Amino acid sequence: MLFGIETDSVEVRLAERNDISGLLAFIRREQGWGERLQSVIDEHLDAALEAFYIDREDLADGLGEPASGALWGCGFEDFLGRRFGPEGENIVDLYLKRRGWKEAVLNRAYFAALRDTPISLHEVSDVKPGASMVVRDILRGGPAVTVREKSATQSLRQWDRIAVRVVPERDHHVISGAVLPFSAEAFELLGPMLREAMRVGKRAPLTLSTEQLHECAPIFTSAWLLTEIPRLLAPPERSYCNSDGNEVLFHDMRFVLKASTTQKKLVQRLDRIPGLFPASATFWNWIEPRPAGKGRAAGDLILDTQMEGGTVLAGLEIKGRALMVSVNSQARAARVQELIVGAAGDLLKPPLTSIRTIAQMLAERETQPVSREADEVPPEIARQITHDYMDKHYREALDTPLPALGDKSPRQATRSAAGRAKVIEWLKLLENRSAKQDDSPIADYDFAWMWVELGLEEHRK
Repeated sequence: MLFGIETDSVEVRLAERNDISGLLAFIRREQGWGERLQSVIDEHLDAALEAFYIDREDLADGLGEPASGALWGCGFEDFLGRRFGPEGENIVDLYLKRRGWKEAVLNRAYFAALRDTPISLHEVSDVKPGASMVVRDILRGGPAVTVREKSATQSLRQWDRIAVRVVPERDHHVISGAVLPFSAEAFELLGPMLREAMRVGKRAPLTLSTEQLHECAPIFTSAWLLTEIPRLLAPPERSYCNSDGNEVLFHDMRFVLKASTTQKKLVQRLDRIPGLFPASATFWNWIEPRPAGKGRAAGDLILDTQMEGGTVLAGLEIKGRALMVSVNSQARAARVQELIVGAAGDLLKPPLTSIRTIAQMLAERETQPVSREADEVPPEIARQITHDYMDKHYREALDTPLPALGDKSPRQATRSAAGRAKVIEWLKLLENRSAKQDDSPIADYDFAWMWVELGLEEHRK
């Protein structure tokens, strides 16, 4: 039964640490309790399903596992903390009273702790895959705690945010079976929804009590679904831009030399163009000093090349009787053509231009034979090149005004308490995005130096 109490595969997963089979069998047998469980699960799902006119089967098919199981688990764990009827009956209390003698001591303690622990939003750090992680409760505050966890730590990254219950167990902490990873969009949506439900003003700190979080449990699921369902219905197309903010479209321009033009004469003209820097006798880089903050979004690695303290806008090369020019946007193609025609238009014929998207370029590469001998870059060299580029990129970023920081540079923003908070979030966003670049040298880049450089290292712990 999809999102119902007969979801055996979900039960098995939630029982990986603690056996819940006896508790679930009890719920099914006891008059009315199965219906109560289903009603709580409905609370977690219905708002989002109705908002997008999608049914449960389509949702389950679209999400797949383990996401569907996590949603069921959110409703189930919320149900364990609910009290029903005038007597305030609770299923965990009832089960432990009648059947607790059949459970192991650890299971009894876990059920009681899960009953009393609300879901909250936690920030993840110091992830040790297969072993542990540190979590900080964003909504209740308090000190961060180390959680023993095997499976979730395999996929979580530094500064991820997750909605989960952090349960004390003997001398340590564990997380419950239902974990929802919160994207930046879900995080931004959750805040206003909680404020409205708990009547917290926009300017007041969003700090909730344990009792309030118990009441808000379905809101976490709704916020997650309201951002995930649109991805299912219309998956976003990946797009790229350059540092000017223009869509990346590769333009290859071929200017044929006129019959009376020699390479020497063309070289003399090109050498006079401001911004063209020769890399060889027949190759030039068109470099433009980058204005502070131009076209850059917080946390983005722009699809551009940096050189000589500026951005490489184009590459120009004389090959035989033609001048070949390569740029990565339509706007730059128009600019470089105007530049070349103004300096050497009388020596060249009008250009022939071919345009390719990133997808087309990648498709072309896939159909071409790959040379494993000459063209393949050893992983350690690729890693060093990437890290050197990121060092340069982010060192410049520290003095670059950024929209996310109110058009102040990170160094400027750290001069105020509000600015420091924004810089901390910016740094976390950088680390989190990079850590998720699996199978890339970007994933293991060490951002520690940036925290030290900005005097914020104590906030990285």
